[in-house]
Amino acid sequence: MITALSIRDVVLIDRLDLGFDGGLAAFTGETGAGKSILLDALGLALGARADAGLIRTEAAQAVVTASFAVAADHPAQRLLEDHGIEAGDEILLRRIVARDGRSRALINDQPVGVALLRRVADLLIEIQGQHAQIGLSDPATQRAMLDDYGVDRALRDTVASLHGSWQAAEAARADAEIALTEALRDEDFLRHAVDELAALAPREGEEDELAAARQLMQGAERRAEAIGTALGELAPRERRSNGPGAMLRSAARALGRIAAAEQGMVIGQALAAIERAEEALAEAETLLSRAAHEVEGDPRGLEAIEERLFALRAMARKHGVVPAELPALLERFIARLATLDAGTASLQRCAAAAAAARGEYVVAATALSAARDRAAARLARAVGQELPPLKLDRAKFSVERIGLPEAQWGVRGADAVRFLIATNPGDAPGALDRVASGGELSRLLLALNVVLAGESPVGTLIFDEVDSGIGGATAAAVGERLARIAQATQVLVVTHSPQVAARAATHFQVAKSVGRSRAQTLVHRLDATARREEIARMLAGEMVTDAAREAAASLLGGA
Repeated sequence: MITALSIRDVVLIDRLDLGFDGGLAAFTGETGAGKSILLDALGLALGARADAGLIRTEAAQAVVTASFAVAADHPAQRLLEDHGIEAGDEILLRRIVARDGRSRALINDQPVGVALLRRVADLLIEIQGQHAQIGLSDPATQRAMLDDYGVDRALRDTVASLHGSWQAAEAARADAEIALTEALRDEDFLRHAVDELAALAPREGEEDELAAARQLMQGAERRAEAIGTALGELAPRERRSNGPGAMLRSAARALGRIAAAEQGMVIGQALAAIERAEEALAEAETLLSRAAHEVEGDPRGLEAIEERLFALRAMARKHGVVPAELPALLERFIARLATLDAGTASLQRCAAAAAAARGEYVVAATALSAARDRAAARLARAVGQELPPLKLDRAKFSVERIGLPEAQWGVRGADAVRFLIATNPGDAPGALDRVASGGELSRLLLALNVVLAGESPVGTLIFDEVDSGIGGATAAAVGERLARIAQATQVLVVTHSPQVAARAATHFQVAKSVGRSRAQTLVHRLDATARREEIARMLAGEMVTDAAREAAASLLGGA
């Protein structure tokens, strides 16, 4: 419920702070005192359109804050949690409107969009009046009200759950149909691609293996070429050529002829060095020959590796993938072919599952429709009993359930609901906001709220001049019904009726004070004495008499 309202610089209101209790609170005052300003200011905090014209003339901005006490499980709490806002047991809705028309919205002092502010406010408070935009004109709201009034929650939850299962089964059937259609369209391509890829038989990681082997074999060829060149220099095929071995042998023969006759050591040492060089050369030749045998390349093997590597890369380019993805691509193509081969059977299974899920939904939705018919009859009777005391004795209220086409079935069943009224005998019933006049509509809304009291999560109802155009016993009936609603829901009423005001647990008087420079709207919470005087004024007019005071005391005593 609303616990406080703070208004700063709105039209004729300079500074106003109001506190509220539960039950019924009445706002009274002379015409033009500013009762509508209070509602306009509250509307700003609830997300109404910002208007710079509401700002007091001397002020730069207007600020309105509404404070609400909420339970931990209230829907507004969950909505705020979904948007990362901590609520606790109090929700503050604040609106700031600047002179240039721009506005800021805050919830618990955290900046939010006006749309979220309005969504939260709709869960906390509802304003009803002759000219207010009423949610009752919305068929979805009417259906929800009927369900809350007399339809088992478990049945509604079952219908919502079965609708979800049905839609999931329908989605699976549609996916199976699409997959089969695509598979049929691509059948020739798929079979050719599978044959081609299966013949190639790519392995995971094969490209990396082939590239490494190719690099290794290419290195072996380079090593073999270098060894061959070195052997060619050390041991030419033509021994008569001037290879190093032949030259060393020639030098050794030449020195050998003079070594015996030569007494010096130098010739002998030189000959020994040449012989060692010849032995080292022979050893190098042997080692190189062995190395040449070890690295002897396989040109055909390298060619085969390159052919395989190029074939893998060409196939990958053809299908727009990298070679490493070819095995997975083959598996996908095989799976699509399997879908094609088994597609008809799969589609039939999915279609059967969807039909079964639809059947279960239809059974539950039919039960929900029957429950709505029973609840509609009870609601129509209950509202009908409230109409005669409200001077709507000729009106006939009814609730119509309309079966929807299958395309419009949903989580709330297969029905639309309309509240209808005929205000005169013989008139065809019509929609509430098209048939009823402003006063009739206000009283009809009151009757509905009496019957539906406590069913809505909204904790505060505001009635704006619901007693317009009536008096006497009818006004007393309005006051009595407002008091009944206030037993379950906090009610604020703007009224000109003393019979209604006398029923209130809290009474506020709205007055206009005219000073030297400007007028100002003030709101006073009345004590018992002041309250009797205000109700006497409402009864007598400008001149309050003792008789009016006695009548006011009688009204208050009766209330």
